[in-house]
This record gives sequence, C-alpha cells and structure tokens, in this order.
Amino acid sequence: MKLKTSFLLTLYIFIYKFAVKTNKIHTVMPTYQIDQIDQKILSFLVKNARMPFLEIARECNVSGAAIHQRVKRLEANGVITGSRLLVKPQALGLNVCAFVSVSLSEANKYPEVIEAFKKISEIVECHFVTGKHNLLIKIFCFDHDHLMEILLNTIQRIPYVQQTETQISLDQAIERQVWVKEYQNTSFSASVKKRKKEKE
Repeated sequence: MKLKTSFLLTLYIFIYKFAVKTNKIHTVMPTYQIDQIDQKILSFLVKNARMPFLEIARECNVSGAAIHQRVKRLEANGVITGSRLLVKPQALGLNVCAFVSVSLSEANKYPEVIEAFKKISEIVECHFVTGKHNLLIKIFCFDHDHLMEILLNTIQRIPYVQQTETQISLDQAIERQVWVKEYQNTSFSASVKKRKKEKE
C-alpha cells in the first residue's frame, strides 16, 4: 500500500511539473460566477452547439450582443472548452470499442507513454485514474483482429507499459454531454489551458 501511494504521489508531482514546463497550464483564473442566464445559455448550447445566438437571446430575453459577450466570457474562463462535430465510428467501419487499463513500470515516464499514445490514431481518450492501473484509454478498431494487433504489436511494445487489461464494449447505452441545471451560487475556477494544435 505504501509503495502504491508513493508511486501515485510521484506521478502526480511529475505530471504537474511536466504540464507547467510545457506551458499546458498557462494561468489560473479567478473564480467565475455562473448566473442563471449563463446556465440557460449552456443548456441550449449543450443540446445544439450550432444554435444561433439570436435564437438563444430571444429565449433568454436579452440582446444577441449580450449572448455573444457571455459566451466569450465563458470560453475565456474555461467553462466552455470548445465545440466539435461528432462522427459515428461505426459509419467508418470502426465496429469495436474497447477500454484498456494500462499499468506503468516507472511513474516518471508518464509523458513518454502519453506521447506514444498520441501517435496511435485508434486511441480517442486517455485518462489518469486511481485504482489498480495508472491509465485508462478508449480505442476504436475495425474488428477483433485489428484490436489484437493494436494491443500486442503497438500498445504493449511501448516502453514502460508494464501491463494492460482490456474490456470490450458490447453496446453504448448512454451517450450525452454533461447536463446543465439551474443552481444557486454556482461558481467555477479553473486553469486556462492553451494547447498547441496537433498536426492532422
């Protein structure tokens, strides 16, 4: 238990130092107070990111300019982190979704492993987690043979990857954005992260 705790503490510290060194943590913003109009704006944009500001303005009984300013402020304070188009993986033939838990042999090699993961297009998410393993990744593959190829000949050959455990998703029962509900005195404080655009 002490060894595991020491390993995690070392990894936490190294991740933070790495983020600061590479300017992934840019600055810390003061607490931003989210009022009822902000919550309304977010509830509309979560459902439809392309909803026109003028339409949102009519629903909120404010001007279009006010909505524009509020959205910009939500973005600047890290509440809104961006918007994107979502492509259904199955439409591209990616019929196998799997979650892979990854254990590392050395905590301070975390950045090298993440950089290697970024080069694997099948990996769409990577999380640093608590528990038995250190990382949890989500991958999409064409079929089971493709999945085995990625696991055995790619992921498990990355230096410092000690062990993997794979779970295949049989069905995605729920897929949605976070829900927005009206709360009193809702506030948010976060580091604004400026990341370099990755080459496609």
